Amino acid sequence: TDLIVASLTGAFGSSFLYGYNLSVVNAPAVYIKKFYNETWERRYGFSVDESTLTLLWSVTVSIFAIGGLVGAIIVTPIVKFFGRKCTLLLNNVFAVTAAILMSLSQLAGSFEMLILGRIIMGVDAGISLSALPMYLSEISPKEIRGSLGQVTAIFICVGVFTGQVLGLPEIFGTESRWPFLFGVIIVPALIQVVILPFLPESPRYLLLEKHNTSKAEKAFQTFLGKDDVNQEVEEVLAESRVQRNTKLVSVLQLLRTRAVRWQVITVVVTMGCYQLCGLNAIWYYTNNIFSEAGINRETIPYVTLSTGAVETLAAVSSGLVIERLGRRPLLIGGFGLMIVFFAVLTVSLTLQVRLLCIFCSLFCGIPFVLTGEFFQQSQRPAAFMVAGTVNWLSNFAVGLLFPFIQSGLQNYCFLVFAAICFAGATYLFFVLPETKNKTLSEISHAFAKRNKVSLEMQEMNHYPEERKSSAEQESNFTSSVDNGETKQAIV
Repeated sequence: TDLIVASLTGAFGSSFLYGYNLSVVNAPAVYIKKFYNETWERRYGFSVDESTLTLLWSVTVSIFAIGGLVGAIIVTPIVKFFGRKCTLLLNNVFAVTAAILMSLSQLAGSFEMLILGRIIMGVDAGISLSALPMYLSEISPKEIRGSLGQVTAIFICVGVFTGQVLGLPEIFGTESRWPFLFGVIIVPALIQVVILPFLPESPRYLLLEKHNTSKAEKAFQTFLGKDDVNQEVEEVLAESRVQRNTKLVSVLQLLRTRAVRWQVITVVVTMGCYQLCGLNAIWYYTNNIFSEAGINRETIPYVTLSTGAVETLAAVSSGLVIERLGRRPLLIGGFGLMIVFFAVLTVSLTLQVRLLCIFCSLFCGIPFVLTGEFFQQSQRPAAFMVAGTVNWLSNFAVGLLFPFIQSGLQNYCFLVFAAICFAGATYLFFVLPETKNKTLSEISHAFAKRNKVSLEMQEMNHYPEERKSSAEQESNFTSSVDNGETKQAIV
């Protein structure tokens, strides 16, 4: 029970808010632009020109990702010093501050408050999307660790859907009520603040960082629901002894390591294409896309709502699909199908958007899975930092540039995303090996020829003392991915 409460509370105050803030700017866009124009006219005595207004709005939308990048960078020392649970709790200060700034921006006549609030909310997202998976992976039994990890992805989709529901004209999607859309952010944050303190800290953190064995044992007992947790404690200590002998590689060292050159390139390409494939453009600017397509303005909010509903249902079932079909077929097939539907979208932008959401959701977690599978234990934190940086910067690029792409290409705007998907699918077809059920040694062997190094050199690519048997490497890899320690820079 405590495990379920911890996972739901953690996700509701963290990944839910991330998803909510992806879609919340969509419904009130027209009213917020009007507020920007009125504020500008009151200050300077003339209306803002259309291009400046578009730039202001796209910055408001996309600046969220810059905050996310900052949060992802600063989260490592924060979780190490404060712990996983306390980081999630303290992070709500950002959420509440952002909610107050954004919801009062119209009353104060300051669009700068809304932009600043979006940045701060991005910091909240960057921290929570790193700290939450770490906390959940460290409190859950091995048998359900993968399933519990899906909670984060599901709540992101639920957050997106909730933002769309509250943005309906019958609720907060009107000129007078749009500030309430941002004030609602306080509710999940306060719920987390009220419930989370009554749950234990991560037992792994208590054991390895605080060296408090008794508290760690109590935390294990609470989350696992059993009295005898000696085996779990010993497993964490044994893993710690192995990791103590491993010197972590910096990002610069990783980029200079020839033996993992194509692994790094593949992660960058996959992560970039994942963000640039067009899904975020749909969340950010759905109403505007449909409006430009000539869809009746009264029906747009409900068509938008259907995209969020489909995405949520697809996310719930995507975990099973990923494990059955493997990474390579889903990535290449997903991008390929999206190319087809982007072509259809160019002609019609209604039902096809919902179908597009299904194909986007099928591979939504694979880029992060590949990052964990490609690299040895000492390289993995640096690899996740690279992946996270590309992830947030690509998110920012989509949010900032899409309005201008749409203005310039109009009904042909989605062909840009089709081209990106085509480039990604082509690259992955020729470069990406299947990694499902493969050991680290087998994956390294698949890349060795392309990296123009021997397998032996591949295995000793960073430090001589790390040359272990294949079985030891695989054991370390599995435990490292499971415990979530190396997922800090995911976002």
